[in-house]
Amino acid sequence: MVEVTPEHETLPRRVVVTGAGNLCALGTNWSGVAAALRDGVGGVVPMPGWDAIDGLHCTLGAPVTAPLLEHFSRKQRRSMGRVAQLAVQATEWALADAALLDSARLRDGRLGVAYGSGTGSPDALLEFVSLLRDSTVAQLKATSYLRAMAHTAAVNIAVHYGITGRTLTTTSACTAASQAIGFAFETIRSGQQDIMLAGGAEELTPAHCAVFDVLLATSRSDARTPKPFDQTRDGLVLGEGASTLVLEALPTALARGAPILGEVIGFATNTDGSHVTQPNAALQARCLALALKDAGLAAADIDFVLAHGTATVTGDVSESQATAQVLGRKPMVSLKGHMGHTLGACGGLEAWAGLNMLREGWLAPTLNLTQPDPACAALDYVSGSPRTLTARTFMSNNFAFGGINTSLIFRRYEAPQETS
Repeated sequence: MVEVTPEHETLPRRVVVTGAGNLCALGTNWSGVAAALRDGVGGVVPMPGWDAIDGLHCTLGAPVTAPLLEHFSRKQRRSMGRVAQLAVQATEWALADAALLDSARLRDGRLGVAYGSGTGSPDALLEFVSLLRDSTVAQLKATSYLRAMAHTAAVNIAVHYGITGRTLTTTSACTAASQAIGFAFETIRSGQQDIMLAGGAEELTPAHCAVFDVLLATSRSDARTPKPFDQTRDGLVLGEGASTLVLEALPTALARGAPILGEVIGFATNTDGSHVTQPNAALQARCLALALKDAGLAAADIDFVLAHGTATVTGDVSESQATAQVLGRKPMVSLKGHMGHTLGACGGLEAWAGLNMLREGWLAPTLNLTQPDPACAALDYVSGSPRTLTARTFMSNNFAFGGINTSLIFRRYEAPQETS
């Protein structure tokens, strides 16, 4: 058997996933999350105090209830708002999962970070209000901007773990995590880094909810909601969470005997260039087609699709039409009914769930979907109960404000053939 080492590699390189750390409303480990997905248990609950906010119509959310960074000192946490704490916690678990938590590789320059969120912590912005309203800096702290800045998650990850490689930040709303994973994939494939910590995080606040509420995009229901692709859906429900995947060049992973969860084989991102909030099915379809081309696959090679599926009227229709145009009738699942829409974290959480379901041979149903909207394309919407499915490859798609589209393609890991 020939030992594969970075010195013997050729470009482009294969990129594998060697670790994962995640937090969402369903839990923090795959066994618990998988049980909730199988049993139709969602994380959406009434949010305390939100009903007292004048004019806020949606009072539901899907919060993370797990404690964060309990072993960190106050000094270590002082530059972190909740979104950064979520990100650092997920990253700690991902590094442990990949056997890298105390590794010298974190500081050798060949390991980097690609991480995103929609914003920093909105609460930190309140400390600037008195400056603008009352012309005083009395409420400002030395850490106010550090907690509010858009790249707070990526920076806190890098600083806490002493990472000296590239830092890529993706502040692209609902595509923050998927763009981060895609850019990390491209960075490793091209030989610029050997390992990347990639993903996204988002905290849940009424400010985030209000963004969508004033656009009439949130669910006003107190029943089972949200309902992706269902004809009775009335909008999204926000969640919070964080997801960190460890992406690694295959030669590096093999040389250190790392566990391999799956392989990233394709990525594409493009922009509608037409409207800030209204999706464009034709440009979404182009993004999916570009991901297939990047992976060197045909539509027939995709076994299932993880949809963005936010339960908004226009978003679901546009996405389903784009998917049908490029892939035809494929099994498709949205996890937003279970986890809520976690914005900057959703692409990572969905990729993580997809990799686990791929390995275990099943698909979760789309929670609350009972009757697909006739305006949506006639896809194979998985609903009701889990489906057994032996698969090799899946596509995960996300779409964001500004017309930013992403498509990632993952494959079950297959070891390279031995050579003599």
